[in-house]
Amino acid sequence: MEKWHAYFDQFIAGYAAETTYMHIFIKAAVAVAGTFIVWFILKGIINLFEKRIKKSGILHINTQTFLVIRKVLSYALILVTGTYLIRLFNIQLIENIYHAILIVILASPVNEFFIIFIKYLEKNLADKTDTKIDNVIFDLLKKFAGAIIYITAVIIALDMLGVNVMPFIAGAGVAGIAIGFAAKDTLSNLIAGVLLIVDRPFEVGDRIEVWTAPSGSATWGDVLDIGLRATKIKTTDNIVIVIPNNEIMKRDIINYTIITSKIRVRVNIGIAYDADMEKAKELIIKVADSAEWIAKDPAPKVVVRNFGDSSVDLQLRVWINDARKRMDTISYVTDNIKTLFDKEGVEIPYPKRDIFIKHEKSD
Repeated sequence: MEKWHAYFDQFIAGYAAETTYMHIFIKAAVAVAGTFIVWFILKGIINLFEKRIKKSGILHINTQTFLVIRKVLSYALILVTGTYLIRLFNIQLIENIYHAILIVILASPVNEFFIIFIKYLEKNLADKTDTKIDNVIFDLLKKFAGAIIYITAVIIALDMLGVNVMPFIAGAGVAGIAIGFAAKDTLSNLIAGVLLIVDRPFEVGDRIEVWTAPSGSATWGDVLDIGLRATKIKTTDNIVIVIPNNEIMKRDIINYTIITSKIRVRVNIGIAYDADMEKAKELIIKVADSAEWIAKDPAPKVVVRNFGDSSVDLQLRVWINDARKRMDTISYVTDNIKTLFDKEGVEIPYPKRDIFIKHEKSD
């Protein structure tokens, strides 16, 4: 800045200024005119560069980026020129105020540039990955970036004005502790939300078990949204359940689709002790093979689990390619086995009791 001042002094010295005030005003006019000239030159260079970039297609820089660059350069010129004029007219009282205001104003283009950078990463990284958690992280960054940047700018501005910001920071810390105790459940959910994003026990679109479903309704559903406070799950009954993240982190999470949508389904079937077991197994396999969505490899298998009070307990084990058809598989197999067993004479037992009545002769 001192070099600029000396340069203008030398430039004006070549002209015989009649008074000191005239000398100052001429220097101010030259500074303002020079600022406009420099701005138009820089603006022309940026416009030319923008046209060549778009024409060449080598770099993909959107129009908003160039708008931010123009804004930053204009603020920089205003900062330099304004500082020079303040020192020229010897009004040092407002220099710090001027700088503080400009720092707060500069927070706007800095925030815009950061948002552009986040969007660029989101487009080139998050959109190319299978997981949707990356999108959640970038959304959080976009929401909180502005607040962090503006708060930092205000703190720097207050420090330039000679305001001791340490009491404010300490007070904010104490207030934060008090708010933390008052809203510990909310903060607990926020921390749990961050842990869910980091640990990734499930992602948006996964099918998981829902333990808080209304009585008599579906107990599993698809993850709609993972927020900082709560997670939204839509059950197969089309009911959206909002579960606080803290509750989710306390329980076992059953995820049916985190690795693959292919799962094994088990269907329990009981037959009478005097029924033909091999025939029953063949009929059960026949029903399983008739379902198109049941995988043929690995092939369906029937095993004997145990001997019950009134039945031999069999279990059909099949693999399906879509975990969302689990209940459809159980329903289809159960209905068709019942029909086929009735047709082929294989008895499905029910509890029986033999009652003996003893008559005693009286004397």
